[in-house]
Amino acid sequence: MVDAATKLLIAASGTGGHLFPAIALAQKLPDYQIEWLGVPNRLETQLVPQQYKLNTISVEGFQKGFGISSLLTLGKLVGSVLKVRKILQNGQFQGVFTTGGYIAGPAVIAARSLGIPVILHEANAFPGKVTRFFGPWCNAVALGFAVAAKYLPRTQTIYTSTPVRSEFLEPGVASSLDLGIPENVPVIVVFGGSQGAVAVNKLVRECATAWFDAGAWVVHLTGDKDPDAENLKHPQYISLPFHNNMAALLQRANLAISRSGAGSLTELAVCGTPAILIPYPFAAEDHQTYNAQVFTSVGAALMFQQKELTVEKLQTEVLRLLQSPQELKAMGEKAKTIAPADSAEKLAQLVREIVEK
Repeated sequence: MVDAATKLLIAASGTGGHLFPAIALAQKLPDYQIEWLGVPNRLETQLVPQQYKLNTISVEGFQKGFGISSLLTLGKLVGSVLKVRKILQNGQFQGVFTTGGYIAGPAVIAARSLGIPVILHEANAFPGKVTRFFGPWCNAVALGFAVAAKYLPRTQTIYTSTPVRSEFLEPGVASSLDLGIPENVPVIVVFGGSQGAVAVNKLVRECATAWFDAGAWVVHLTGDKDPDAENLKHPQYISLPFHNNMAALLQRANLAISRSGAGSLTELAVCGTPAILIPYPFAAEDHQTYNAQVFTSVGAALMFQQKELTVEKLQTEVLRLLQSPQELKAMGEKAKTIAPADSAEKLAQLVREIVEK
């Protein structure tokens, strides 16, 4: 008689920062039977169903203050917990893994009410409210940045870094980049994470002519919410809403200009890409600044707050770095020390230890 496969429910929803690490973990558990828990109309509905059965619940975060909307949200939370309990019981799941966010609440409550172990992964240097509240309920909280442990004093934490998709770990991927960029020119990659970054886009377009004059090419991933995305035309400028081969792009880049979401930063670190980081100023509890500080503290990146960053300052700093290849090389080497390549394996081992014991 063959033993039944261990069943794991993965609760990850919303942005690439929540989904990609969970997908990377799932790929390291090929012997597990995995199902997904998500929210309708979010990114998981595009990424997950081809690989895993997707269960959806309706849940959202609590807004500031207390009113009718809070009561409605609470009602949805209670309904979601009951629905997740039913999924876990009917599916006979042996463990739950979550990457935090709104969906973690009902997943953690339902699992613990049934005595099912839970592992949560927190990618940010400053843990989110959900992690700070539910961390003590979990069997373990895996950390993307070791510094996050000090904000979770009542929680069992273990540093694993944040998993990246397997293509980021393949050497020489840059050769698969098919954008028509000449071999020996400096390349600046600009991206704002899965949400895009309209304010950064505007700054970059105003700076770019000076960079072109210095011989650089700019690959600008604008997101799909920028009304001015088509305003700049130049032979050395490639503007795209998104690019599927980010691993190749970051390996090819001499410099990145980026927001500092945890997922994007881990990809930069694994690829050894030096960066100028501009934290999203409206991120919850300013967590992107905490993330960026992990990089600036070891010399892997420069950080500028958006409100202080002028066209002249960004233009000048990029030109200075392009003229300092040794500094860029040193920044890239320091970036690689931040994110170990075996993060997905470490996280999978943690899941196995807790779920199978």
